[in-house]
Amino acid sequence: MKKTSQTYPWKFASVGGTVRVNIQSGEDIRHLGELDRKLWTVLSCPTQGLEFDEKTLKYIDTDADGKIRVDEVIKTAQWLTRVIKDADSLLKGSDTLEFSNFNESDPDGARLLSSARQILKNLGLEKESISVEDTADYTKIFADTKFNGDGIVTPASAGEDEALSKLIETIAGIASATDRSGVAGITADHIEAFYAACADYKAWKEAGTPDVFPFGDKTADALAAVEALKDKVADYFMRCKLIGFDEATSAALDVNVDKIAAIDGNLAAAADQIALQPLAKPSKDGKLHLDAVNPAWKAAVDAMKALTDAPKVLDEASWNEILGKFGPYCAWIGAKKGGEVEALGLECVEAILKEDKKAALLELIEKDKAEEANALSIEEVGKLVSLYKNFYRFLNNYVVLADFYDPEKKAIFQAGRLYIDQRSTDLCVKVAGPAPEISSLSGMYILYCACTSEKLGKSFNIAAVLTDGDVDGLREGKNAVFYDREGNDYTAKVTAIVDNPISVRQAFWSPYKKVARMINDRIDKKAAEKNEKSMAGLTAATNTAADGKAPAAPFDIAKYAGIFAAVGMAIGLIGAALAGVVAALKGITWWQALIIIAVVLLLISGPSMFIAWRKLRKRDVGPILNANGWAINAKALVRVKFGKTLTSLAEFPKLTAVDEKARKAQARRRFWGWFCGIVIIAAVALWLCNVLAAIGIKSPLKCYNPDPVEEVVEDVTPGDAEAAPAE
Repeated sequence: MKKTSQTYPWKFASVGGTVRVNIQSGEDIRHLGELDRKLWTVLSCPTQGLEFDEKTLKYIDTDADGKIRVDEVIKTAQWLTRVIKDADSLLKGSDTLEFSNFNESDPDGARLLSSARQILKNLGLEKESISVEDTADYTKIFADTKFNGDGIVTPASAGEDEALSKLIETIAGIASATDRSGVAGITADHIEAFYAACADYKAWKEAGTPDVFPFGDKTADALAAVEALKDKVADYFMRCKLIGFDEATSAALDVNVDKIAAIDGNLAAAADQIALQPLAKPSKDGKLHLDAVNPAWKAAVDAMKALTDAPKVLDEASWNEILGKFGPYCAWIGAKKGGEVEALGLECVEAILKEDKKAALLELIEKDKAEEANALSIEEVGKLVSLYKNFYRFLNNYVVLADFYDPEKKAIFQAGRLYIDQRSTDLCVKVAGPAPEISSLSGMYILYCACTSEKLGKSFNIAAVLTDGDVDGLREGKNAVFYDREGNDYTAKVTAIVDNPISVRQAFWSPYKKVARMINDRIDKKAAEKNEKSMAGLTAATNTAADGKAPAAPFDIAKYAGIFAAVGMAIGLIGAALAGVVAALKGITWWQALIIIAVVLLLISGPSMFIAWRKLRKRDVGPILNANGWAINAKALVRVKFGKTLTSLAEFPKLTAVDEKARKAQARRRFWGWFCGIVIIAAVALWLCNVLAAIGIKSPLKCYNPDPVEEVVEDVTPGDAEAAPAE
């Protein structure tokens, strides 16, 4: 494979157990574009969910897609090191940029310096430096400016021309936009729309000739009165037609007497129910007598009659004639335009059109737009001071991940601290939701928690990594408390768990704990079955006695004899197994027995310890970040020693140090404990020595032999003694 040549002399260091490039100077930042992308720790990171200045992240994310990629970081580094003189000062992370540090030999640097001075002038400050705080509030910076480049003019933009200022205020009262100064103003589009509306409204009003108003100034009120009765009158004439068609329907179409009678109480208070009845008593002649209408409709009928001069008796044709008179007026109303300026009144609209200050307003807009470059430059100063303060820290979390491995700092992806099960963990990452299938590749024990705060009205999910302690008390649904980096507390609930080893010590006991849990579960299950069976038998016996039936069967000695025989057989098998073990150990020394025990323990716990050891060496925070939208380009290992700094366990003082009674009780327990322990150890040692002696194992101690073998002395003749060789 062809290697990429590095023209710039990069320096490297071991960070988190991995070799990474070490950014130590402004020149390193200036030459980031020459760094091989394979050597970057991160290739992409999200702009959301990070503990970092949001403005700075937006400045780096030039395409505003919510992701910061290598090219954007390089462009930012090149621009930043170009407009300031001392690139090394970026490493200080200062929130104040001295004017002497602006690179005036660069056009952008000179422009930014001029804008920085303008900011201080607008704020009424006199100094030779600018800070993040000075650029934080653009509204304050542009508060007293007439023209600020946003294409919006305010009444102040008109200067001493009070008429023009008044006109801007009038237009802004109809439609407006917020100027950079924080005041309501108008744009060119607002001006064009306003004058078009004025012209349309004037033309529409002029189209309203006298023949459009059949009832003069009362036409609008007359139309409203007719519209209020239109449906009810149509209903009346239809009832008349039905009666003319078949008089047998008269009773059904007339006032419903039963419904009127069902009204309980004051009829005057039941006008709504009465209004549901016909407008008048229908008849086959189809005449509507306006003086004999439903009392609930009388006021409306009288108003219509007064406004339209309707006759006292109406038939359907005369009613339609009245409706027809409103045709031109309705068409004129339907063609209405410029309604947004109607509140000004026709006289005011005509005066505005006559003065015609539209050109003057548009000229103000052009003057404001002419300041756009300066205004953007002023905003760019805010970008400069934000990057000057925060960019080096961002690089330490992007190119190197140095902050993550620094015990005195926190990485930008560390969201806060989770307290659970007498421990706290600082490796908490905000995530979109549980992603165990990806995060399990990290080799870490992860708690996914849903965090909510009713006080702040916020909720989010975190992945909390545990790197120390036991996990016996952890389960899904367990509640905890999460604190963000600002100290706000949230209720946290475990929603999912990714199970991985936390320590080799935990792995050693893991097989035994699993067996213990299995035995405990079996015992609980058997006990439950026995309890259920006993309760069933007791219930049956009680029911039998209550029913007066035959008593339970007498005690069966043969049955219990068989049980005792089975128990005896089981004990015999256990004894035989122990005898086999003793026979297997016969002839070996005590230390060999200890080795065998150690080997057995190793065979049981060794595999889980080995697996845990391998996983602990490979624990990597990268998959967790990948599940949250990061593109991690290198390993970010969390070794055992470093992991202990991420999770803190509870430490309690000894009980005797805080409780006098406990101290005295402990002294008594210690005395009797030592006394009993020595006695028991002595007894066990004596017994063990004899057992070892019985099976032929050499004991390191001389043990008391309760049955000494008598020494046999043989008679030896002198000749035999001389013949016998000396030992």
